[in-house]
Amino acid sequence: MANHKQARGACVYCGKEMTRGGLARHLRTCPERQQALAVADARRGKDQTLYHLQVQDAWSSNYWLHLEMRGNATLDDLDDYLRAIWLECCGHLSAFEIGDTHYTQVFNDGMGFGRERSMNVRVHRLFSPGMEIPYEYDFGTTSELLIKVVDQRQGKPTTENPIVLMARNAFEPPPCAVCGQPADLVCAECVWEDEGGAMFCAVHAEEHEHEDMLMPIVNSPRTGMCGYTGPAEPPY
Repeated sequence: MANHKQARGACVYCGKEMTRGGLARHLRTCPERQQALAVADARRGKDQTLYHLQVQDAWSSNYWLHLEMRGNATLDDLDDYLRAIWLECCGHLSAFEIGDTHYTQVFNDGMGFGRERSMNVRVHRLFSPGMEIPYEYDFGTTSELLIKVVDQRQGKPTTENPIVLMARNAFEPPPCAVCGQPADLVCAECVWEDEGGAMFCAVHAEEHEHEDMLMPIVNSPRTGMCGYTGPAEPPY
């Protein structure tokens, strides 16, 4: 779902609202985040490499995430997180593209392009700051993301989870095509021809000719695609 201005979002640690790029810079020095890191580093255990990831819809500035990921977590963990917060609808396949290698669930017979490997690989073997990693979910009605490795640090994780949400775009529903009020539903058939004309509030959705094709509008780049209905919430 396209947009002409970049969505803003809030830092999870301090609540300050900024653009995606502003938060990428802010998270390096946010006092509240620095305090959370100091508390984590005071705990027992070994330090490890942790990565700041910026994940965004490849074709829109509407949807983005700032995540911190443990270096000893796997691409499987990242795939699971992205499915849970943004993508999962029908158990489709997915893939990360790193160099000439596709990390995916099913491997070809050797006749395809490039190499294919399992996602069960720890990211500290793959990630470095500055990397840009294309990702696809569903090879039919495809959702395309771009993952940027913004930064890395040495220290202890702030939670027991492999991935931590640090910031996310604030969601503003598009206007209803009929009345201009915030839309609740999108027509999965009309959206491919006229995106703006496919959004409806609950009242005017009842008048739409493709009533059986209406799907909820949620904070996800997969809104209106395949069988996706949300919930578009962080898994932890």
